[in-house]
Amino acid sequence: MQKYSVNQHLIETLLTWVKSGEIAIPEIQRPFVWDSSKVRDLMDSLYQGYPIGYVIAWRNPNVRLKDGTLSEGKKILIDGQQRVTALTAAILGEYVINKTYQRIKIKIAFNPIKEQFEVQNPAILKDKTWVPDISEVISGNTGILKLVRHYLELNPDTNEDDIERAFTTLTNIPKKQIGLIELSHDLDIETVTEIFIRINSAGVVLSQADFVMSKIASNHEYGGNALRKAIDYFCHLAIAPEFYKHIVDNDKEFAATDFFQKMQWLKVENEDLYDPEYTDLIRVAFTSQFNRGKLSDLVSLLSGRNFETRSYEEDIAAESFQTLKKGVLNFTNETNFKRFLMIIKSAGFISPKLIRSKSNINFAYILYLKLKEMGVNEVQIGSYVPRWLVYSMLTGRYSGSAESVFDFDIKQIANKPFEEYLREKEEGELSDAFWNFSLPQSLDTSVASSPYFHVFLASQVKSNDRGFLSKDVLVGDLISLRGDIHHLFPKDYLVKNGLGRGDYNQIANYVYMQSEINIKVGNKSPKDYFSVVLNQIQDDNRTLSGILSHDDLVSNLGNNCVPATIMDMTIENYSDFLNERRILMAQKIRNYYFGL
Repeated sequence: MQKYSVNQHLIETLLTWVKSGEIAIPEIQRPFVWDSSKVRDLMDSLYQGYPIGYVIAWRNPNVRLKDGTLSEGKKILIDGQQRVTALTAAILGEYVINKTYQRIKIKIAFNPIKEQFEVQNPAILKDKTWVPDISEVISGNTGILKLVRHYLELNPDTNEDDIERAFTTLTNIPKKQIGLIELSHDLDIETVTEIFIRINSAGVVLSQADFVMSKIASNHEYGGNALRKAIDYFCHLAIAPEFYKHIVDNDKEFAATDFFQKMQWLKVENEDLYDPEYTDLIRVAFTSQFNRGKLSDLVSLLSGRNFETRSYEEDIAAESFQTLKKGVLNFTNETNFKRFLMIIKSAGFISPKLIRSKSNINFAYILYLKLKEMGVNEVQIGSYVPRWLVYSMLTGRYSGSAESVFDFDIKQIANKPFEEYLREKEEGELSDAFWNFSLPQSLDTSVASSPYFHVFLASQVKSNDRGFLSKDVLVGDLISLRGDIHHLFPKDYLVKNGLGRGDYNQIANYVYMQSEINIKVGNKSPKDYFSVVLNQIQDDNRTLSGILSHDDLVSNLGNNCVPATIMDMTIENYSDFLNERRILMAQKIRNYYFGL
């Protein structure tokens, strides 16, 4: 079955469709990232008669209105936005939204003598041989003869025929053709994505969230444009609070909305534990409100799809936009966001480097919002949310087909007490065999970004453990202040004894340690550097660390899951040491998990 149609259209036809809304360009689906020279080059290609490629649009399905009639769907531009935006800027003189979300005009100048294009600049404005803004010429408000006559008055030594020919070619640019690939409205997102990738020479990955954003931004009946901006602006402000002033100065219309009023708290917010991208915000808002995990369903719902009758209805589209708006407001709510982060931090996850998977923290926030909506009390939420986060990290729950698992989990959570569902998962996946065998085996890795190691570090933060051989400095301080991970069996010592990277960088050999202590440890064997520690305790000095009692030393080793036998270990004991420590680390993680 043919999944698309391919046609050539006049550029002026395409621009007419853009102006009328027949083709919807999401205003800030992608800020206009081309620099002005690329716009200039595009106009030169059209002037020279070169092809400028295809744009791809996906037609919205026809929606049944309340009176029973069908509203023909608009075309959503999913590829070629930069080119089409460049055409509207250069030919129509429209404003564009640049990379800093400012509304600017890109003015392209033309020299009919040299038949050359250039970005308008102060020198061009002073040079009479240049037409400073081609949009004023192409607009058609002034006839060719008048344009030529005026130009010759300013430049009397030029050839009239050459100037007339140049102006004619310039004003005929809108008559040039551009290819439009229009994808059928009944294609699913997966098929559209596949077509996009195959056609796009750059092989750009188009995510389902991109389709959602296009769908939202192209809607005007239910406030889609403002909703789209709310999503984009929140994510931008979360990373760059100073962007607040840009919005106030350059988007006064949005600054007056309820959305903006409710995200003003971000202008003084510098927390970076969870900086969501628009994909994350959409997924959390959607899943928590719709009890679904597949974003393709959201695209269908925003189109008005009735899953039972397989038709499209206006009421469903209206309700879906309203529900999504509620989800976005819940996500961006200051109390919700800060309370959620406080819960995550209280569990020991004080740094974004301890949560490398966005899927894990996204679902944790979904769970928080869902349980709150269901009326679960705050004390229980404060336990359930971090426990689920750690469970999902330890089991790699969202490391594969995250969407499908999101979909399954949210449906279960929405239909049974969460305590019951959590108990089911723990009994099935966190048995004694997991803690005693599977987890120690998982700790047998040299990957420092391992989620198991991150959970271990969170357990140390939660317990207020001191750094290795530190009397006062906490592991949490070393993590938050960008402290370093060091080796219990020093790297140089292991290398000198013939061990490779995969051996000396085992995470069971990692520990947070003050750099000054690590320097004193040097490349000695544990037996040698612990003899220094034991001597300082005996002599009451601080040669290597601040620990001055045997009880403090034993406690420090225990908190760091370092077997006390390390004090007599050399290279011959390294393998046994790793096995012993993995078991201790797994036990600590287990106690931590069930203490949440």
